[in-house]
Amino acid sequence: MKTCSCRQKRTRQLNKTSFLCLVRSNEEQPTCSPPSRAGKCLSEETRCCLNHLTGSLQAFHTILTLGFEEISLGAGEERLAVSLLQQPPGFSAASRRFIMGLWTKRVAGIIAQVALLLCSSYGTTGEEVCDSALVSNLPPSSFRSSSQLSSSHAPGFAKLNRREGAGGWSPLTSDRYQWLEVDLGERTKITAVATQGRYGSSDWLTSYLLMFSDTGHNWKQYRQEDSIGSFPGNSNADSVVQYKLQQPAIHRFLRLIPLDWNPSGRIGLRLETYGCPYTSDVVSLDGSSSLVYRLSPGLRRTSGDVVSLKFKTLRNSGTLLHAEGEGGLSLSLELERGKLQLLLRQDRTSSSEPRRLASLGSLLDDQHWHHLAVERRSSHLNLTVDKHTERVQIPAEFSRWDIEQLSVGGVQDLSSPDTKRGFHGCLENLLYNGLNLIELAKHNDHQVTVVGNVTFSCAEPVSVAVTFPGPQSFLQLPGATASSLGGTSVGFQFRTWNKAGLLLTFALPREGGVVWLYLSEARLRLQIHKAGRALLELGAGSALNDGQWHSVELNSRWGRLTVAVDEEEGGVTHASFSITAGSQLFFGGCPAEEDSQECKNPFNIFQGCMRLLSLENQPVDLIKVQQRLLGNYSHLQIDMCGILDRCSPSRCEHGGRCSQSWTVFHCNCSDSGYSGATCHSSVYEQSCEAYKHNGNTSGHFYIDVDGSGPIKPQLVYCNMTEETTWMVIQHNNTEFTRLRASPGGNQHSVHFDYFTEEEQLLAAISQSEHCEQELSYHCRKSRLLNTPEGSPFSWWLGGPGPGRVQAYWGGAQPGSQQCACGLQGDCVDPQHYCNCDADRMEWAEDSGLLTHKESLPIRSLVLGDLQRPESEAAYRVGPLRCHGDKNFWNAAFFDKETSYLHFPTFHGELSADISFLFKTTASSGVFLENLGIKDFIRIELSSSTQVVFSFDVGNGPLEVRVESSVPLNDNRWHRVRAERNVKEASLRLDELPAATQEAPADGHFHLQLNSQLFIGGTASRQKGFQGCIRSLQLNGVTLDLEERARITPGVRPGCPGHCSSYGSFCQNQGRCVERASGFHCDCSLSAYTGVFCHTEVSASFKSETSVSYTFKAPFQLRRNSSVLPSSTYSEVISLSFRTNQSPAVLFYVSSYDREYLALLINKHDKLEVRYKLDSSRDAEVLRSRVRSLANGQLHTVTIRRLTDSVSVQIDQNAREEFNLTSEGEFSAVKSLVLGRLHESDDLDPDLARLASLGFTGCLSVVHFNSISPLKAALLHPDTSPVVITGPLLQSNCGSSASANPYAAENTHHLSDQTGSVGSGQPLVNAIRTDSALIGGVIAVVIFVVVTGLAITARFLYRRKETYRNQEVKGVKQEDSQDFPFNNQADSQNASGENPKEYFI
Repeated sequence: MKTCSCRQKRTRQLNKTSFLCLVRSNEEQPTCSPPSRAGKCLSEETRCCLNHLTGSLQAFHTILTLGFEEISLGAGEERLAVSLLQQPPGFSAASRRFIMGLWTKRVAGIIAQVALLLCSSYGTTGEEVCDSALVSNLPPSSFRSSSQLSSSHAPGFAKLNRREGAGGWSPLTSDRYQWLEVDLGERTKITAVATQGRYGSSDWLTSYLLMFSDTGHNWKQYRQEDSIGSFPGNSNADSVVQYKLQQPAIHRFLRLIPLDWNPSGRIGLRLETYGCPYTSDVVSLDGSSSLVYRLSPGLRRTSGDVVSLKFKTLRNSGTLLHAEGEGGLSLSLELERGKLQLLLRQDRTSSSEPRRLASLGSLLDDQHWHHLAVERRSSHLNLTVDKHTERVQIPAEFSRWDIEQLSVGGVQDLSSPDTKRGFHGCLENLLYNGLNLIELAKHNDHQVTVVGNVTFSCAEPVSVAVTFPGPQSFLQLPGATASSLGGTSVGFQFRTWNKAGLLLTFALPREGGVVWLYLSEARLRLQIHKAGRALLELGAGSALNDGQWHSVELNSRWGRLTVAVDEEEGGVTHASFSITAGSQLFFGGCPAEEDSQECKNPFNIFQGCMRLLSLENQPVDLIKVQQRLLGNYSHLQIDMCGILDRCSPSRCEHGGRCSQSWTVFHCNCSDSGYSGATCHSSVYEQSCEAYKHNGNTSGHFYIDVDGSGPIKPQLVYCNMTEETTWMVIQHNNTEFTRLRASPGGNQHSVHFDYFTEEEQLLAAISQSEHCEQELSYHCRKSRLLNTPEGSPFSWWLGGPGPGRVQAYWGGAQPGSQQCACGLQGDCVDPQHYCNCDADRMEWAEDSGLLTHKESLPIRSLVLGDLQRPESEAAYRVGPLRCHGDKNFWNAAFFDKETSYLHFPTFHGELSADISFLFKTTASSGVFLENLGIKDFIRIELSSSTQVVFSFDVGNGPLEVRVESSVPLNDNRWHRVRAERNVKEASLRLDELPAATQEAPADGHFHLQLNSQLFIGGTASRQKGFQGCIRSLQLNGVTLDLEERARITPGVRPGCPGHCSSYGSFCQNQGRCVERASGFHCDCSLSAYTGVFCHTEVSASFKSETSVSYTFKAPFQLRRNSSVLPSSTYSEVISLSFRTNQSPAVLFYVSSYDREYLALLINKHDKLEVRYKLDSSRDAEVLRSRVRSLANGQLHTVTIRRLTDSVSVQIDQNAREEFNLTSEGEFSAVKSLVLGRLHESDDLDPDLARLASLGFTGCLSVVHFNSISPLKAALLHPDTSPVVITGPLLQSNCGSSASANPYAAENTHHLSDQTGSVGSGQPLVNAIRTDSALIGGVIAVVIFVVVTGLAITARFLYRRKETYRNQEVKGVKQEDSQDFPFNNQADSQNASGENPKEYFI
């Protein structure tokens, strides 16, 4: 419940009274004072104030002061005034007319004046007006400049719209070293700057820089958007160009530096600044002093605390704030290496190692004001440094933590005397929960204790720095004088981000050499060269490119040379060498070669800052250098350090690591899962469906459900079947778990932890079209849900977070409190809705799939009926399985050039990525366009082979183009991925290399759009796109094209025709079948299986294995018909095999007419094809020349016959051609046999004898015309005309990837059954007991039994193999001369394959 109150506040500059509305809440007490930006004069806050004035039923008197006129309002008039603005509910038109009739001109005038007052006092921004002219009334002494053309061109004449003197300021020379400075007299809030050329002349600026300072030294450049340094100037001498500062500047001094001016004139300037006075309370601390605020013991604690202040310092370390509370808990904000650290301590001793919660800000030791705010809520902190805020989670114990003492500038009352250094610098406007602690300290308030030397002003030391921004920068200073010959002493401090650069060089007139002091690999190095060789090399320090100030001392006295960097940290090196500097010393670089013969720089340039320069122990006055009174320089920025930290805040997203040089930053995206210049785009697909359509098969994959969004990638298993692509997410307990009775015990509860984070899990479920999870309960005297009228014994929790209670079971509907059998009406007891609720002694089962996505995943399971002694149960919760990707197939078809879809404005200010797929027959068209006032973004098909990504963020239009070598209007899907960030823009088309365009180094980088986003067209309805756009995602968010297309004329949802793009994925005679959302590969005519018909179907054969396929269609005999079986004049036979046996029959096809076709390996390990196409003639034998086919390696054979022509190809060998003498008809095909042939009456005697031996080895992907007999036997034995005799083991032995297939074989027997499903009893082998003791005993017993069985099986197996080998040898002796066995013993084959059998 919020309340509204008003108070009066007198504005300083206008001397008027205005209303401030305070909206107070019982929760967090935010204020709406002053009114926020509303775009209208009367905002909601203004209405709040006026409502307050009229809300009370009691009459009261309000005085409004408008200028010098006092107006009184009575209660009735106030109520009438408010009725004009906001009518209460139920206020009728008749009432309005009645009251309006009573109004007087005075009341109407009062209302107008109230509105005018509120508007004039706050403007549209809702803040106090801060736009007073600041320069026009200043005396001439407040103006300074680098030079002036004459006394009439003095800086004092540089006032807007003035014509005194020469009508403005002009310097003596027009170059970029000139400046105009204004002293405002005190720190002032500056909100805008206006410029004008010199009156009546051709002198004006076209661009300039703004600098601000509080002391007249240590200038800071004002930047727009943290990057743009220059401001636009004038186009003539009379017009005024005003620029409103994006962030007001609070300073005393302003300096304007001309960058460019009218080329037909010179620098000429009149200016004005706008703003208002600024007051503050300031305190200085010296590192050992502090302010301590102690809260009153009886003070009511609030739900949060807010501390805000500004600080400035030259020290890079020190404690700013330290808050102590009950229980010894404390929070500290400390400067460390120029960064602000938020630290947590568990006790009051400083010896304990603090825990760092956050780090924010950088280069905070630059002696400029920085804003700091800390807002504590119950579970988190909002930490703000300048314009950047970070939300920080704090430990749970801080949720009820109350601050007892707040120390500012140091840590007090610590038991250890060795405390950290306190803060050394100035603080301003220190507020704690609205209390001004500095003001309390000034008035000696008892709650604030002043410790040490504290002054209530800001004493600022003067430190003049110089910036070396680019390759032409150098500083030249005079060297040693005659009195100092015999030694050299040079000192300075520097800071930089670069690893390399020349710091100092000078000649050695006595020695005839040169000295180079430079950075290399972030170390300080000294080289002394003479005549092309190094006389001395020294090195010191490390990691000197960290942006911190580092001190350097170079001293040479009495034959000893010393180089020190950060001497306090021990970076000192010595050498026995003496040097004396020449007449000139060069810092940072050298003049152009034609201007200097004394300075040579073989190293990189230095980009950075220097300060505290000293020569011969005398400080260098850099202000004299700036005035050209000392030394020489070029392209320097004197009296400022222009270093920027481009990694704070880091522009690298998703955990990318930021590094930088002076001009650019770089993101290291390794191990982040993202790519691009700022680690913005995910390297992973968003679903298993997307991986499938890249041609991937089943396996573990990382999916990133929101692309470039904040959700991290997750590892899932993608099970890609012929029909469906499943995403499988495991949890910690997917096995059957058995539960014993626990008399008198409580309910059994189990929680499931998924192998993915919460937001990843929920996003994956939401994105999927269908999700399911198996929930199974096996029971004996253990009831489940009882009855619909009673309370359930058991339930589960599912859905987001901890989940909601669900009282239905797998296979039933939500809220039904039933099981699957209750829904189907086949429960064992018709009086109950679950099998287990029958409460029988026999094992029963209630199992099924949960498919309601809002209730998934299963979070926990509570089982209640286990208290009775005879109760026993087991449960299983399967992994979460989902399929379908609603985003991947979301598509729209644009059938006209003028058709388009529109969506809300795209917001991608700093980084934006756009991805989609398209297909078209048109040669051009705009895919996407979004406009702003000046900015825009567009992606279009500019020609049939080119895609263009264009945009403008204020630096002028930029384009990125990708050219394709193939036409893009081929009506096939093509993928476009565009990205734009602060570093670069990139465009990728399909799998072509990405094209990139770097962003300007010092340019705008905020993309500001305000119109609707157009898809498939433009706002002008020209150059529209004709075709399909699918899976359109902007910054990881999918636009629902189908939903918008359903209500948009000229656009249709969905887009068919996917096989033209993805049909090539279907391999090995697989057929692509269209679906509304995608496609699938039909492998029914292929000998392969799998999602793309790519998985070989293989089996291991023993000598007694036989697979017989009886032909039915198209060779099926018709009953009661005299028509003979069909005949064939051609065959296509293909198979792969692996064996050590020879001879061996691989393949045999018989016919009803005593004809046959046989494929075998002869005694020479060569392939033979036997055709008997005439029963009255002998078989024709076709022998291949390829050798060594019985070598245990995988071989592939393809045989093609057309009438009497036969071709044979083995592996990659040349195809062999043969001709038959038969007529070419293979009539009445009967059956096809793989392995051992049991019926050999129609065979030739020698072939019958070989066929009776069977085949030992591996057969794979057997194909005879359109028949795949091995695939039918292994995958469809119940529905195919196959007869299997002997052991047939499905195997991966046909995989060419396995060098030793038998060792890697993973076989599954066709008749392998691990338990009885129909009994309802849980599978004991897969059940995990709750008792560790019982489990251990069972494990030991099983191990002993299995070991004994293994030893027995091995013994029997060897006996059996011995007998088998003897039998084979006997056959070999009796075999014919044409087909003898070769010398390789069959025992080799046995040893290679049979050991796997007893392990299974």
